[in-house]
Amino acid sequence: MGSFYIENFGCRATQADGAAVERQFLDRGMERAEAACHAEIVVLNTCTVTAAADQDARAYIRRIQRENPTATIVVTGCYAQRAPEELAKLPGVSLVVGNSHKHQLAEIATHTTLVPLESLAAGTAAQLFVSDIFAHTELLTAPVFDAANQRTRPNLKVQDGCDNRCSFCVIPYVRGQSRSMQLEQVVREVNGLTAAGYRELVISGINLGRWGRDLTPEQHFEDLVQTILDRTPLQKLRISSVEPMDWSQELIALVAGSSRIAKHAHVPMQSGSDAVLRRMHRKYRPWHYREKIETIRAAMPTAAIGADVMVGFPGETDAEFEETRKMVDELPFTYLHVFTYSARPGTPAAAASDQVPVRVARDRNRVLRDLAEEKKRAFMQACVGKAVEGITLNMGEGEFTEALTDNYLKLRLPGKQEPNRWVTSRVESVDRGMLIAEGCSNQIDVSVTDSSVTDVSKTAIPLYML
Repeated sequence: MGSFYIENFGCRATQADGAAVERQFLDRGMERAEAACHAEIVVLNTCTVTAAADQDARAYIRRIQRENPTATIVVTGCYAQRAPEELAKLPGVSLVVGNSHKHQLAEIATHTTLVPLESLAAGTAAQLFVSDIFAHTELLTAPVFDAANQRTRPNLKVQDGCDNRCSFCVIPYVRGQSRSMQLEQVVREVNGLTAAGYRELVISGINLGRWGRDLTPEQHFEDLVQTILDRTPLQKLRISSVEPMDWSQELIALVAGSSRIAKHAHVPMQSGSDAVLRRMHRKYRPWHYREKIETIRAAMPTAAIGADVMVGFPGETDAEFEETRKMVDELPFTYLHVFTYSARPGTPAAAASDQVPVRVARDRNRVLRDLAEEKKRAFMQACVGKAVEGITLNMGEGEFTEALTDNYLKLRLPGKQEPNRWVTSRVESVDRGMLIAEGCSNQIDVSVTDSSVTDVSKTAIPLYML
């Protein structure tokens, strides 16, 4: 029968790909190993958004070779698509399968169809299955269940690829063109998950706000959201990252007006400097971005509003960084994801001659992280004394339960609570990045049963090739 283990690196889209690959192996009668050291086939589903991500993958390969020297090591994902020859030369790697062939990975790994499209020079054992990603229109997806919270909040990828060409980003070259899950398929997926007992669902994509633009007839992201509300009984929909230009007035009104959509907006910013945004080839200006955030805050006064911000982009001056810091300080963010620029081979920014010294970039990163922490603490303190809604996740150490609020804050509830229940609680204090509740009342009495979780994770996660 054989055993396999999949290690996923990176974003929600990568996690969704990994779930679909897992389904491929299960459909072939193979068993999921508890750890990589016990598996016959070990799959590394890689990220390549930064140099650090590449390093993590290489370190994991070395570790698997030490701990499980007889395993067949298969490297797939974005790093595999970007630099297959580099990975194939690493000791222990048997197969490199790019995103272009991830939909055939289990078939390739089990040697039922082993005809590589590219081979390395003689003496290199690894074989490559990589081709032009832009020639592929498959959308590989399956629901993802967080390992720590198997009974709550699955993530469903409904879009892949990106048609933007930001000068720093390698993702379009390893993910391909934007492509969307068909609307009817989304409805079937959401209804299947709610039938299994799940109450909150996260929808995600590489460029989620572009969902539907490639379909015939063309559709828009707000059409997808409205359809989920109209045609499924899902209790709570959470939307992951959406670019600022795709936060239309219609989408903002829809999110603000429905109690079934989490009050949470993640809006990538990257920089508050007009000059830097232009060098990045971003499609908005700082004043456009500011207007979007202020509109979202006016429509949803208690919403979580987050952003991605990059520091150290080539040529970023002290004055340009100060423009970013000032905008972050002035806008009503509740959290930030701060990234230090990492040159990606093949991107225009990587060829720029005015790279920012690493020390300077790290200092700027620290400034924004400290500012983000201040803003998050203020947001959390504003919740003290108020009633909040949250979904229970798992048992913490001792006699308390962790939950996640509608507006994306960690919440600690007293006592042992069943997972996957919506509760209302009054916030008593803030401690170590969590809201502390003094009590809670259940809003929903039915939780996901063990049997329903088993059904979803082992028999109801289909593999879709659209």
